[in-house]
Amino acid sequence: MSFETLGLSAELLRAVADQGYTEATPIQEQAIPVVLEGRDLMGGAQTGTGKTASFTLPLLQLLSVHANTSTSPAKHPVRALILTPTRELAAQVEESVQTYGKYLPLKSTVVFGGVNIKDQIAALKGGVEILVATPGRLLDHVEQKTVNLSKVEILVLDEADRMLDMGFLPDIKRIIALLPAKRQNLLFSATFAGEIKKLSDQLLTDPVLIEVARRNAAAENVTQVVYPVDHERKRDLLAHLIKSENLQQVLVFSRTKHGASRLSQQLEKDGISATAIHGDKSQQQRTQALAEFKTGTVRVLVATDVAARGLDIDQLPHVVNFDLPNAPEDYVHRIGRTGRAGSSGEAISLVCADELRMLAEIESMLKRELPRKTVPGFEPGAAAQIAARAGFSDRPRREPRPEHPRSREGRNVAPRPPVNSLDAPYVTPPIKQETVQPASTSHANPRQTAKKPIPALLMRPATPPSEGN
Repeated sequence: MSFETLGLSAELLRAVADQGYTEATPIQEQAIPVVLEGRDLMGGAQTGTGKTASFTLPLLQLLSVHANTSTSPAKHPVRALILTPTRELAAQVEESVQTYGKYLPLKSTVVFGGVNIKDQIAALKGGVEILVATPGRLLDHVEQKTVNLSKVEILVLDEADRMLDMGFLPDIKRIIALLPAKRQNLLFSATFAGEIKKLSDQLLTDPVLIEVARRNAAAENVTQVVYPVDHERKRDLLAHLIKSENLQQVLVFSRTKHGASRLSQQLEKDGISATAIHGDKSQQQRTQALAEFKTGTVRVLVATDVAARGLDIDQLPHVVNFDLPNAPEDYVHRIGRTGRAGSSGEAISLVCADELRMLAEIESMLKRELPRKTVPGFEPGAAAQIAARAGFSDRPRREPRPEHPRSREGRNVAPRPPVNSLDAPYVTPPIKQETVQPASTSHANPRQTAKKPIPALLMRPATPPSEGN
């Protein structure tokens, strides 16, 4: 369906045409008319389906009735609030608002953590109709009284499932309590878990449910393959695949921030340009890393699930699960980065023995078994087999201690006492008691007393002096 048939204004159609889009995606085709009617919406769509435009385009049209060129901040109150789980996603949503609203006199800004709050305060003081924010930083502005949410007409929760996974539910409830009771609510989620259903029941009023893909389904145009490998050989296998198949633009998922940094450093040592993004990186470092990856300056981008949430990379060819995710739904999120807009993609999973249970849960959710491939020399247990054939193990073998010469000859060697078994109970040996009689004092040696020396002048000579003297 073309965008002209969706009831969008001429300014918005012109902005869409500038981006080269002519046909709406399924989520856009179904969501835009519902939002324009003012209905609450619960949308289920995977990343890369055009979900962001499905709410930014009708949102801009609804707010265009308030558009004005006044320089007074009072003329530009916050009328639409869009909450996202991560900084990257917030920045991309704001970019979408700017792109499609460039021909409308509406003002917008984005606020998130990791950057100086002073610049954000200045933008808010100037007045904005559309505010894109992460929950934590928005509450910072609320506490500093630098934002007023009393005029909000539309609330959008983008990737609500991820916000709940990150523990933002209390923050979301605090923010909702600050909004007018009468408003339009739009909730988008890649999955419909139990907590999402509870939130939608509390937030939405008679919502329209739109789901453009089967629940927890993976993209059909993504080739998925599993490589069984020992955990300690994962890095070597990843480097081998990248080099042997000449893979370019590879997005690698790590389960932890420390693991992401370490893997990128190890790949650099292997001669593969790589960088990492995760929560401990500053916003400037994350933006720079993403820019280098998009331009091809670096070949591999290692990311955690939270940091990669909302990454928008056109025609990303390869996604690698270096570690399988703890939740099967996150597997769908990960491989949804590739195979977008009808293009093909490849999702590679390096699976060790400790992850077989997680792999089984993923396959159960997908309702099919993923194909396995093995690379010669990297099969599970291959390293141990090669080591055994070579006559050595992974651990350095300790040389036996040389025998002492005396032990061989048996000379001057005291016999060792017998060693009792540790299993036998310990019995205290009996103590031989003897009656000791006091010794008689009559047999005692007399006390030795020291005599005082006799002065030499009083002593008689031993021999009388001779007469001649």
